[in-house]
Amino acid sequence: RLDFFVRDSDEAIFVNEINTIPVFTPISMYPKLWEASGVSYGELIDRLVQLGIERHEDKQKTKTAR
Repeated sequence: RLDFFVRDSDEAIFVNEINTIPVFTPISMYPKLWEASGVSYGELIDRLVQLGIERHEDKQKTKTAR
């Protein structure tokens, strides 16, 4: 997530903070966007966990023994 300010006088944009791990709650923008497309908060959490498990399993398959 990128937080920024816009100056009224000339609409200049100032970056305030780059947050690589933004808050993830039911009222956060990310789950709200998914909810608008028909995916509930619970379904989103389930899918993200499943994707994490799949990614981990894929990495395990490509590991080489040393």
